[in-house]
Amino acid sequence: MHYKKQVFQLLALFCLFFLVNCSKEEEVAPQLSVASTEELFAASGGNRDVAVTSNTGWTASSGAAWVTEAASGTTGNGKISLSVQPNETTTERSTIIMVVTGNLKKEIRIRQLGKTSTNSIPPDATGMRNLSSLSLAQELKIGWNLGNSLEAIGGETAWGNPMVTQQLIDAVKAAGFNAVRIPVAWSRFTDAATFKIDPAWMARVEEVVNYVLKNKMYAIINMHWDGGWMQPTYAKQEYVNNRLRTMWQQVAVRFRNYDDHLLFAGTNEVMVDGDYGTPKQEYYTVQNSFNQTFVTAVRATGGRNAYRHLVVQGFNTNIDHAVNFLTIPTDPTPQRMMVEVHYYDPYNFSLNENSNITQWGKDATDGSKTETWANEAYVDAQFQKVKTKFIDKGYPVILGEYGAIARLNLGSDAANTEHAAYRKYYTEYV
Repeated sequence: MHYKKQVFQLLALFCLFFLVNCSKEEEVAPQLSVASTEELFAASGGNRDVAVTSNTGWTASSGAAWVTEAASGTTGNGKISLSVQPNETTTERSTIIMVVTGNLKKEIRIRQLGKTSTNSIPPDATGMRNLSSLSLAQELKIGWNLGNSLEAIGGETAWGNPMVTQQLIDAVKAAGFNAVRIPVAWSRFTDAATFKIDPAWMARVEEVVNYVLKNKMYAIINMHWDGGWMQPTYAKQEYVNNRLRTMWQQVAVRFRNYDDHLLFAGTNEVMVDGDYGTPKQEYYTVQNSFNQTFVTAVRATGGRNAYRHLVVQGFNTNIDHAVNFLTIPTDPTPQRMMVEVHYYDPYNFSLNENSNITQWGKDATDGSKTETWANEAYVDAQFQKVKTKFIDKGYPVILGEYGAIARLNLGSDAANTEHAAYRKYYTEYV
């Protein structure tokens, strides 16, 4: 009997050991992924599925009444069936659907556009020539930037320039320019809560535009830095897109009757303040959404704006970021879009007034005053990139800004004259 008791005890221990080991073998590390992290819906709403891949059970939930989510296959691979109600406002809205298994979480951002403004009228091609943007770009021979004026924070003369006059623009025309880029800060509101642009300021911008068009030149107006409110982060995305849409609707309606000598450019050098590095996916994704908001808002106003040539920007208007990260917006009007980049390389020669880099290019004589990494070959390579990426695919590229600041206190007239010669060569080569 004692022997049998020991056998039973050994068998019980063996079974317990077997069960424990089986339990350990069956423990699996949870995995979770979603097919999409952001879904954009039109104002009309709609239905859509997002696939979920997992090896264990999961849940999906959101806190927005205008979105319902029905999860299927929640014990493994499955999908979330989204149903978005119509948006009866002109304001974009968004929410987050949280997919959870154990300690793993995945977010799906749901964005829905606002409905079209009542300012919309039927498309009208009168006065809008049957020209693609590639063809129109051939007519933009050489342009001039009306800088530090209408985009100045605090008023047109706040940054040191006098009021813009017809005489000034006449002189620009006489100097051989046939296009003027007019940067504008539009945040002069009569009602800041609704982003209502001051009619007096709208009229002043229109007056300057007419100075240009009177000379049979091309005018490009944009929505410039304007105090830096266009921060490309998820936290600011909904606010910025709503403000951008509301403001561009007003501008587009005001200038809707102008012909194709007037172009609209959506933004300027959009970036996260102080961060000049390669943008994170969040940053360039949000900046791309700004471009789409601009195009959608302008086209929705109808009239000649349905056919107007529009200009969208790469991240911070940097060539490499444009080539690597720019998504061309969806546009109901084909072949009426351009891309804008800026060029200020090397920074220490072009913009850094405290730098000792005062020479540039093949004729430079002093290595201590030169940065050779951004010489002629670099210029050629950079613009070959934009040709391959955009121009060869039907999107002309506007060099919206470039140049090199003047150093006027280099210690001697000879040094100042020498630097001026390098600046001249740089601007001509670029």
